[in-house]
Amino acid sequence: MQLKSLAKQTVIYGIPSIVGRFLNYLLVPLYTYNFAPGQYGIVIELYAYVALLLVLLTYGMETTFFRFMKKYPEKRDVYSTAVWSLTATTALFLALVLIFHNDISTGLGYPENGRYIAWFGIILSADVLSALPFCLLREQNKALRFALLKSLNILVNIFFNLFFIVFCPRLAQAFPESWIAQAYDPSVGVGYIFISNLIASLFTFLCLWPEWRYLRCVFRWKMWKEMMVYTLPVMIWGLAGIINGTFDRILLKYLNPEPAQAMEQVGIYGACYKLSILMTLFVQAFRYAAEPFFFKQMDSRDAPRTYATVMRYFVIACSFIYLACVLFLDPLMHFVGTDYREGADVVPILLMANLFLGIFFNLSIWYKICDKTQVGMYLSLIGAGITIGLNFLLIPVAGYHGAAWTVFACYFILCVLSYLWGQKFYPVPYPVKRISAYIVSVVLLGLPSLLLAWPSQTVKLLYGLVALAVFGLAMAKSEPGLPALAKDVLRSVTPGRKKKPENRGQA
Repeated sequence: MQLKSLAKQTVIYGIPSIVGRFLNYLLVPLYTYNFAPGQYGIVIELYAYVALLLVLLTYGMETTFFRFMKKYPEKRDVYSTAVWSLTATTALFLALVLIFHNDISTGLGYPENGRYIAWFGIILSADVLSALPFCLLREQNKALRFALLKSLNILVNIFFNLFFIVFCPRLAQAFPESWIAQAYDPSVGVGYIFISNLIASLFTFLCLWPEWRYLRCVFRWKMWKEMMVYTLPVMIWGLAGIINGTFDRILLKYLNPEPAQAMEQVGIYGACYKLSILMTLFVQAFRYAAEPFFFKQMDSRDAPRTYATVMRYFVIACSFIYLACVLFLDPLMHFVGTDYREGADVVPILLMANLFLGIFFNLSIWYKICDKTQVGMYLSLIGAGITIGLNFLLIPVAGYHGAAWTVFACYFILCVLSYLWGQKFYPVPYPVKRISAYIVSVVLLGLPSLLLAWPSQTVKLLYGLVALAVFGLAMAKSEPGLPALAKDVLRSVTPGRKKKPENRGQA
C-alpha cells in the first residue's frame, strides 16, 4: 500500500506536470526555428544563472520546511517563520538587482540589454516567494492543486510566447496601424521569452493566495536559528548540485575551443540538453512525491526495505525512458531546428546522466533523515569540484561533448560515493547488482540504434519497437509485482473509477 501510494502521488504530480511540461517542451522548436543558435545561446546562459540564483535565494528552505514540519507540532509557525525569512532576503535581492541591473548586464557582456536583468530579478523574486506555498501543498498532499497551478504557469508562459513570437509579428505586418503594431518591438527579440516568463511567474504568485492566507504574523527566532543550522548545508549542497547541472553552459561560453562560435555552441548544447526532458520530467515528478513520502516513512522499521524497493522500481522506469528516447532519437531530433541537430550524439549521454541524478536523489535520503545534511554538502562540493575540473579539462578539447561527459561523470561518481558513505551510517539493502544489470541492458539495447548503418528508417524504427518490447517483457518477468503495481496505480488515478468498498469489519 505504501508503494502504491507513492506511485499514485508520482502519477498525480507527474501527469499534469508532464503534459504541461511537454507543451512547454514544444517551445524548444518554437525558439530553435525562430532564433539562431547564437541568440538562443543568450537564453540558455541567462537561465543557467537563474538556476544558480534560485538555489541561493531559497537557501535549502524547501527541504528544511519538510523536516521541521515533521519535527514541530506548530506547523503554521514553521511555515510562517520560513516564509518571512525568504521574504526578507528576497526583498533585499530584488532591490539590489533593480538598482544595479545595467552594471550587471554590462558585466555579462550584454550592455544594451539591462532590462533583461531587471525582468529576471522580478521573475526570480516571484518564484522564490512561491516556493514554500508549493511546499505547503505537497506537505498537505494537495497534489491536484499543486499540479494544476504548475500546469497553469506553463500554459500562461506558452500562451504569451506564442503571442509575442508568432502572432504579434504577423498581426503587426498585416495591421500596421493597430495597437499591437505600435506596442510590438522586433528589436526585443529573445527578450519576449523573458517577458512571457515574467507574466507567468507573477500570475502563479497571485494564484497562491489561499496558501498565503495560511501565513501568520509570527517569527520564531529560536526555530529560525535551528532552521538555518539545518538549511545552510542544504543550500551549499543545492548550490554545488546546480553547478553540476548548469555550470557547463556558463563555462562553455568562456572555454570553447572556437571563441567566435561560443554562443552558437551554447545554443546547440542547450537545445540538445532540452531533449533529455522526458527523463528530467519523471525525476522531477518522482521527487515531488518522494521527498515527503521518505520523511513520513523514516520512523518505520521497514523503511530501509521500502527505500530499496522504491529505488528498484525507479531505476526500471528511468531505464525504460532512456531506452525509448535512444531508440527513437531521430524523430526526437526534429523537435529542434536543423541548425541544432549536429549535437544529437550528446543526447544519450545527457539522458544517462539524468538517470544517475535520479538515483543520487534516492540515495540522498539517508543523510536527510539522519540530520547529517553536512554530508550532502560535502558530496555536492565534491561534485562541483569534479564539474569545474573536468569542464576546464574537456571543453577546450571537445567543446560541448566534453561538457556532456562531465555531467555524466559527475553524477555517476556522486552515486558511488553516496552509496558507500550511506551504507556505513544508514544501511539500505539496495539491489545493486540487479539495478546495474537493468542499466547495462538498456545501454546495450540502445547501442545498435546509435552505431549501426540501417538500410532504412523503417527498419530502424522496427528494431526500436522490438527492443522496447523485449525490455518491457524482461522487466515483467524479473519483477512479478511490477505489472500489478502499474495496474493498481492506473486504476487509482483513472477518472470515473470507483474504489470497491473496504470491509471495515476485518482487522
